[in-house]
Amino acid sequence: MSVAKNIATDRSLTIRMLFTGFLLVALYAVIGTVLAMVGVGIVPIVLISLGMIFGQYWFSDRLALWGMGGVIVSPQEAPELHAIIDRLCALADMPKPRVAIASTDVPNAFATGRSPKQAVVCATTGIMRRLDAGELEAVLAHEISHVAHRDVAVMTFASSLGMLAGLVSRIALWTNLGGDNENNALAELAIFVFSIVVYFISFLLTQALSRYRELAADRSGALLIGKPTLLASALVKITGAMGQIPTKDLRSSQAFNAFFFTPAINGREGVSLANLFSTHPTLERRLAQLDDLERQLHGA
Repeated sequence: MSVAKNIATDRSLTIRMLFTGFLLVALYAVIGTVLAMVGVGIVPIVLISLGMIFGQYWFSDRLALWGMGGVIVSPQEAPELHAIIDRLCALADMPKPRVAIASTDVPNAFATGRSPKQAVVCATTGIMRRLDAGELEAVLAHEISHVAHRDVAVMTFASSLGMLAGLVSRIALWTNLGGDNENNALAELAIFVFSIVVYFISFLLTQALSRYRELAADRSGALLIGKPTLLASALVKITGAMGQIPTKDLRSSQAFNAFFFTPAINGREGVSLANLFSTHPTLERRLAQLDDLERQLHGA
């Protein structure tokens, strides 16, 4: 359910989040079962898993801000940015999230936080410098929509499984599974391969959910301000500006792609294997959806 009275619940997004969550929980159960079958102690695995999930879930907003160099700012420190967020929250009829600014020339924005009450909307100095007020408002409407849809917390949980799967082979080593005999060596190899398969499945599930949630936020954000063309203009500007940013700066931000308004490094247009692993739909698809919305709203 949306936390904003004037941002409708996206039922397709809700179904996808529930389905993805169910499959990820099932994968957790499969991991535990397989490890128990080959003799790995289930207690340390459960403790490590719960600790990692709790830590990432509880501190996700601080970790994201720290990773991007974001700082919470007051209305006195960033009056224009706060004014836009105030206006959007009034339009959406929802609680105001905290507002942050990241000092980087990479033009982007993101929302994070484990719940609507703990949400943070962050804009970079690069995006604030490149977009006009209307375009920036459109981007922030997109981010406000993520908060309203509660999909940030789901993405945080979903990404935890990938890291957990990556730890499985290490846990096997910690529990001295890999002894000198051939059977133990084969069991360790089997667990390592299994962890890779689990990671790959969870990765595909998370990326598919990420792509749809971006389309949902585009749609809700554009409808909130009633001007899809502004969001389309912002997308084109930011995508073009990314080509002017040094590659090393883009790669340093790439880990946050799933939470960004646009990915630091773009995928290819059209249908390709690369887009299967992308956190965002192609620019072509996003613009097509916004063009359809514009025609629906204004009959153009």
